[in-house]
Amino acid sequence: MELNGKLAVVTGGTRGVGAGIARAFVEAGAQVVVGARRAPEVPCQGAEFRSLEVRDPGSVRRFFDGLPRLDVLVNNAGGTPYRLLTEADAERHARVLELNLTAPLTVSLAAYELLRRARGSVVMIGSVSGGRPSPGSAAYGAAKAGLESLARSMAVEWAPEVRVNTLVVGMVRTELAHLHYGGEEGVAAVSRTVPLGRLAEPADVGAAAVFLASDAAAYVSGASLHVHGGGERPAFLDAATARKEA
Repeated sequence: MELNGKLAVVTGGTRGVGAGIARAFVEAGAQVVVGARRAPEVPCQGAEFRSLEVRDPGSVRRFFDGLPRLDVLVNNAGGTPYRLLTEADAERHARVLELNLTAPLTVSLAAYELLRRARGSVVMIGSVSGGRPSPGSAAYGAAKAGLESLARSMAVEWAPEVRVNTLVVGMVRTELAHLHYGGEEGVAAVSRTVPLGRLAEPADVGAAAVFLASDAAAYVSGASLHVHGGGERPAFLDAATARKEA
């Protein structure tokens, strides 16, 4: 799954999952350009940083106008705070939809001509939140569901020149995981709910992204690859076990 000589762009690639993807592409031999609003505190060795605001079409166009070619686009930029629907107005939730759905479309369209010339590929970074109820991040879950649908349609419209796939990512242990899950004890407790017994590492997501971008996946397009350690143990199993033990 070598990517020698390929040029890859990773949006939001300065920390967390994005940084893990950027490192994986560098290790696979690709020339990597990371796009984000702010330069990384810890630069990824071997990757170039360029300023990019994915919600600003002008910034997006300037970013891709400055590239000589493009073989792989990883639409990773995204995210959301924890916020119940009634705790914010519609405009605030719309910003989450814009970042996680509209922006990947904006970026992909700006990159299309370069990708078409290279017969390249797009990797969308989706989420398990798009396939299940996501209380506290409902707009994010809706956006990620839409992102998978968008990727499937793009895969048909842009074939055969450009392949488009989605990584459906579960819980990841990033540098901020302890803040989301209530410290290391919380991380350990959440890890026990995953069939493989741990959260993903950014490198796990990076390896899957390299696969989808490589010639090993030359006949894979319009697919959704789940990187979630087996998913989530159904709550009814724990409820039934507790009832038997009572």
